[in-house]
Amino acid sequence: MVHRLGDPAAGPAGPGVSSLLEALIALGYGLASALVPLINAEAFAVVAGARGSHAAVIVLGLALGQTAGKLLLFESARRATGGLAQRIARRSRSGRVTARAARWADPIRRWLSRRRTGLPTVLVSAAIGIPPLAAVSLAAGTAGLRRREFAAVCLLGRAIRFTILALPTALA
Repeated sequence: MVHRLGDPAAGPAGPGVSSLLEALIALGYGLASALVPLINAEAFAVVAGARGSHAAVIVLGLALGQTAGKLLLFESARRATGGLAQRIARRSRSGRVTARAARWADPIRRWLSRRRTGLPTVLVSAAIGIPPLAAVSLAAGTAGLRRREFAAVCLLGRAIRFTILALPTALA
């Protein structure tokens, strides 16, 4: 007898194993899509909604994977802030590049460093994608936003986004 993943007739271990496997695949896909822009987590969420029974597990796995990937960006920016600024300053002969970068980076860094503006910006970015979450993750890492707060708000926003995308096909 051949059991398919997700087949309710697969016995007591079948559906549980299937949902766990789907959650792990979604987690990995979410992580990969957070780091590689060509991998589309939103399309995965829509397809998950069409699957129906395990859509919530898949949405949560995607959101967790995306959050983990964005935390990698956040942490890499946080740890590289000093060294990156020094490298840019050394490579810039006249200092124009540094001045231009500071003109844009400083206001963004100030905006994201405040909890009352930084956390809502991360939430909106994670939920609707504007501004792009990858850029916000990097900027938030350099701005000194708290890691736990960033992760919690990012996870909430990603869960909202993927739920909204999966819901129409799940209800159809």
